[in-house]
Amino acid sequence: MQSLPAPRLVATDLDGTALRTDGTVSPRTVAAFAKVEESGAVLAFVTGRPPRWMGGVAGAVRHRGLAICANGALIYDLHTERIVESHLIAVEVLEEVVAQLRANVSELVFSVEYEAGFAHESDFLLGGLDRRLGAVRIDSVTAKPCAKLLALHPAMGADELQAIVHELVGHLVTATHSSRRGLIEMSAQGVTKASALAAFAAERGIKDTQSVAFGDMPNDLPMLSWAGTSYAVANAHPDVLAAVDHVTATNDDDGVARVIEELYR
Repeated sequence: MQSLPAPRLVATDLDGTALRTDGTVSPRTVAAFAKVEESGAVLAFVTGRPPRWMGGVAGAVRHRGLAICANGALIYDLHTERIVESHLIAVEVLEEVVAQLRANVSELVFSVEYEAGFAHESDFLLGGLDRRLGAVRIDSVTAKPCAKLLALHPAMGADELQAIVHELVGHLVTATHSSRRGLIEMSAQGVTKASALAAFAAERGIKDTQSVAFGDMPNDLPMLSWAGTSYAVANAHPDVLAAVDHVTATNDDDGVARVIEELYR
């Protein structure tokens, strides 16, 4: 592995990257994260996950670090388990986005991620964590500002659907995806993992060249482009593999931990 100076900031995605496929954090990865903070560097989890999905991760890493959640829309302090900053989609923008998408893409169904809680239309097919945690059904997804608007299509692939959503409403929201099904995640215009991470780093006097970032899916691309050094895990989306400086082992083979161990010897 190429020898690099120890960065001041380590930013990593969670699902598919630092977490194993079963959603757990391996002991090796926990130990690697501890090395980052013990060195005096900053550890940031930069994820599409909402804060309500962070409890298990926070406990596993002994409440180390700070989380940039919902693709940059929510900043979550793992030490206190509180949201400390929000970037929401305004109601008038939600109304226009949903109207445009409904008029042009048949069979779309929607859900919304709030600062605290999640709600979905009746036909929205819930993923595993939301099925277990429970979610509220609502008649309108445009009733109040939200951190993230999600659009699900029963047949389209994620890459195809993202291209359509971007063409239709890319001037209103920032759209991306982080799963293999046709699920698009929309944040307020300009809000990405990179925008939140860059602001977070600037507040601490950390330059992009002093950072290293890890990811696996298209929603990680802005962050990986911003970071001074970027890594994809071997199981990453083809677009991510093509964009990064380096590729490490898969998430199930502790790829992130392997790099951190080398950086903080």
